[in-house]
Amino acid sequence: MMSETERLATAVLDAAAAHGIMIATAESCTGGMIAAALTDIAGSSAVVDRGFVTYSNEAKQEMLGVDPNLIDAHGAVSAEVAEAMAQGALARSQAALSVAVTGIAGPGGATQAKPVGLVYLGLADRDGSKLEGVVFPDEGRAAIRRATVDKALSMILERLANLTKTA
Repeated sequence: MMSETERLATAVLDAAAAHGIMIATAESCTGGMIAAALTDIAGSSAVVDRGFVTYSNEAKQEMLGVDPNLIDAHGAVSAEVAEAMAQGALARSQAALSVAVTGIAGPGGATQAKPVGLVYLGLADRDGSKLEGVVFPDEGRAAIRRATVDKALSMILERLANLTKTA
């Protein structure tokens, strides 16, 4: 039986292939799990251009061009940094659509303002960016990371479905 992640990843690959769209990922808290979910499926090379694992602030700056002042002003876990990561992945790839995630998977790293389970997701394409902040239940690091992967795949799928409606 196919897991929810496999179902979503397959749907993303099918929809992206139907549109002739390549995808890039920029991941912090998921450490490459979104790219892995996509590339676990045979034929994904037709759709997946590349993935950036930018766990440290330095990696976000060096690999994606995230402005260090943005990180200083808002923190690595912020909508602003998620958007910059998504835009950076788009600019530094052959992809037409990128997804970025940055969050606090726990068990440490949280503050009162930024609890464990807080994740910011960003999508970027030629039409701009979409951002979403989610606080997943603190059911452990692995559960938060898995939920983030599924949410990211769902966001990509929704964007691709909207391309069909407007095309």
